[in-house]
Amino acid sequence: METIVATGTWMYDGVAPTTVRVVMLDYDFWHALGEAEDDLDVDESPELNADGRLYYVRHRPGWPDGERTFWPDSQGFDTLEEAVAAAESAVPGPIRWQ
Repeated sequence: METIVATGTWMYDGVAPTTVRVVMLDYDFWHALGEAEDDLDVDESPELNADGRLYYVRHRPGWPDGERTFWPDSQGFDTLEEAVAAAESAVPGPIRWQ
């Protein structure tokens, strides 16, 4: 299940407000994709934190409000703090968190 745990806005090209979200998943997105595409090594397993979750960042345009399709722009992070820091370093300006 996906849960949006942080939302903010940054200015794309300095003029277009763009939403950034941190999403918590109870599965390893990239592992699940590899599994669905039958593209995993025999010994690969999901890499989840101690709570069985990972946090992913979406900072690029293209995920409209109300749309349930999520595709991350990042690796999975063990903590919300790590994901927020990754989001802030991925965009060329400050993020205004709500």
